[in-house]
Amino acid sequence: MGVAPEDVSTRQLRRYAAVLSERDSAPTTVARKLAALRTFFRALREHGRIAQNPADLLASPKRPSKLPRVLKVEEIAELLDRIPASTPFELRDRAMFELAYACGLRAEEIVKLDVGAVLFDAEELRVEGKGSKTRLVPAGEAALAAVARYLERGRPVLADDPAVAALFLSKSGRRLSTSDVRRRLRVWTRLVGLQGGVSPHALRHSFATHLLDGGADLRAIQEMLGHATISTTQIYTRVESARLRTAYARSHPRA
Repeated sequence: MGVAPEDVSTRQLRRYAAVLSERDSAPTTVARKLAALRTFFRALREHGRIAQNPADLLASPKRPSKLPRVLKVEEIAELLDRIPASTPFELRDRAMFELAYACGLRAEEIVKLDVGAVLFDAEELRVEGKGSKTRLVPAGEAALAAVARYLERGRPVLADDPAVAALFLSKSGRRLSTSDVRRRLRVWTRLVGLQGGVSPHALRHSFATHLLDGGADLRAIQEMLGHATISTTQIYTRVESARLRTAYARSHPRA
């Protein structure tokens, strides 16, 4: 027998959510259905059909945290080494993605870089992160060399307006957008044949994971990534833990 919307109780909705879970519905599916119910009962309340929203007290299932895509060191090397250094655009892209991986940059941070942000003598990069917070990140030799080549032979060709301070320029001499960065990375990952949709954030995740693999302190990684709290950085310990569990299951005779 059906139940009129006005007679539905929170207990019945909880039982509905439990049935969905028992049927092996994904947490995202359950959360989406519960969100629809909240919206439905909110509309009933706004129209005076019910006094209280029975879905307000429902707790959505916790969604599993998605581990970030991490490229192997060999994949990073193949990607970067396959970007030629002949045309101004190739020089720009090689410098841009070398720097993104070397310093763990967000796409938004890449496009905000000005020429003066590269501190060659100190071997550092001045990065403007979220909330306009500035941090200094060590930059590797390969990245600095790629930037130097771009500044010498690439950027002068692209720069129409001397007043534009942006480090990475478009074909029209303007500051690149984040969509430009993602599009150019897709071009090179397709060339190399990397699967799974490599994004600028994948380079950032790989930077952090490779540092952790190499023994870097989590607090140091937090500072280099520009995370406000250590809890955000701790996702990389889960990535490392997952990798170790996989290696254990594959290799241990009693796993």
